[in-house]
Amino acid sequence: MADRETLPLAGRRDEDLPGHWLLARLGKRVLRPGGLELTTRLLAAGRVTDADVVELGPGLGRTARDIVALRPRSYVGVDDTAAATQSVRDVVAPCGGRVIVADAASTGLPDGSADVVVGEAMLTMQNDKAKRAIVDEVYRVLRPGGRYAIHELGLTPDSVDTATKDEIRRALARSIKVNARPLTVAEWSELLKASGFEVVSTDRAPMALLNPRRVIADEGVLGALRLLKNVLLHGAARKRVLTMRRTFREHSDAMTAVALVGVRPE
Repeated sequence: MADRETLPLAGRRDEDLPGHWLLARLGKRVLRPGGLELTTRLLAAGRVTDADVVELGPGLGRTARDIVALRPRSYVGVDDTAAATQSVRDVVAPCGGRVIVADAASTGLPDGSADVVVGEAMLTMQNDKAKRAIVDEVYRVLRPGGRYAIHELGLTPDSVDTATKDEIRRALARSIKVNARPLTVAEWSELLKASGFEVVSTDRAPMALLNPRRVIADEGVLGALRLLKNVLLHGAARKRVLTMRRTFREHSDAMTAVALVGVRPE
């Protein structure tokens, strides 16, 4: 398993750990609902090359590595989990990047200081009020013409009824032990528009986080084997992973991964 001491919530038992940190402990590095492929398309749509980039919730730094490879003018990571920041600092050091410990809704960054803000799988974990606060903060930090690129868990179709939404949210809370609140694609778009953004790009991918084919695509063969070995060796973790996978499969028709880019008007 990954070195527990370098991960957030290192002292928590496998059975009590939020799902994304459990998967990280088991060795999974790509923790986004649409996988590396959707992240790659999102970064292309967000145009991070030669841009001043802020990433909210960089986690273990997997997307930060991709951003650095695209040669931004600057990089700032914002994470409220101090235990996660050192690994990201190591990743972004080659481009002179920095990581600060702060809340995504109150970053402390100057007004109009960024060209691009990237956030993945973090708005999903917030309630409606917190979602809006974060999006408002991003709008403040971006320059006119700046781009907010998000990669989140979505619900489909846009007409999905309230009862189904509530059922999925309860199932996710039980399996990943986080009160995830995914939105429909239309609702994600409206969230950005409510803070003043113009949505210029919408993309989707299957929500296949624990699908074997996706795991191999995201982690590589050796990474997938490492993950499988750790799942097999740790009983409590294995039970959790199987529960998560079952939940994702049961609701696969109503869940999707969505990536949007919103622009702050000039």
